[in-house]
Amino acid sequence: SGDELKDQYYEECAHMANRIKSMRNLLVDKLKEAGSTHDWSHVTEQIGMFAFTGMNSDMCDELTSEYAIFLTRDGRISLAGLNDNNVEYVAKAIHSVTDGKSITTSS
Repeated sequence: SGDELKDQYYEECAHMANRIKSMRNLLVDKLKEAGSTHDWSHVTEQIGMFAFTGMNSDMCDELTSEYAIFLTRDGRISLAGLNDNNVEYVAKAIHSVTDGKSITTSS
């Protein structure tokens, strides 16, 4: 029925939103575990399917060329592409290209 489909839709939306929020938090946790000393709170404070990382275009280019991680050159990354199997790899790669360099903490 229409009400059942509506309920299912909202349940699935909530599940998707919770997963993306979980990936935000896990990415920041894995960045810290990798040794990053940057303040990544701007990532966890955002909402939506994308995260502004604060990386510059050179960092983004290095992520793509050296680690096959694709993101926009302004530092926005799709959180929907993260999962439990790749988030540590992504975090270590981000740490590798940002270590000892400054990032922007606001979009």
